[in-house]
Amino acid sequence: MSTRTVMHDADIARALTRISHEILESNKGPEGLVLLGIPTRGVTLANRIGPLVSEFGGVQVPVGSLDVTMYRDDLHRNPTRAPRKTEIPAGGIDGKVVVLVDDVLFSGRSIRAALDALQDIGRPAAVRLATLIDRGHRELPIRPDFVGKNLPSARDERVNVRLAEIDGVEEVTIES
Repeated sequence: MSTRTVMHDADIARALTRISHEILESNKGPEGLVLLGIPTRGVTLANRIGPLVSEFGGVQVPVGSLDVTMYRDDLHRNPTRAPRKTEIPAGGIDGKVVVLVDDVLFSGRSIRAALDALQDIGRPAAVRLATLIDRGHRELPIRPDFVGKNLPSARDERVNVRLAEIDGVEEVTIES
């Protein structure tokens, strides 16, 4: 098995800064935005993007988390997956532009589950998707609005996002 590093800490920081600017530009400012990270690393990324959007936009942008475990269509294959906490900011999501944040977009199934979970929580004005890595191979018609890096990869390769808060190291690697 070989592993190669495709993003280091500075690359990740640059990508998150760019995503933050793109979110603000797309929304024409910070008003009405809510960021929801998908556990595990999507929550960490949302907690990094939120302050950047707030800093660049001059208004505090609420950040929360959205657990999609019970909405996944692969629970029969991975029944040991433990649900995580969903934390919706105090203002809720009704009428807001919700930006879902995830680390890697692959098949699109996690995002489909996130859309189902959102439906049970409220009715956003719009839903956008920010992802650090888009590796292709979609099984569903889902596309990200904001991407840190497009990373073409083979189906049998594994893309690993490691973040300092969780893993003690900051990098994106591909294992083949």
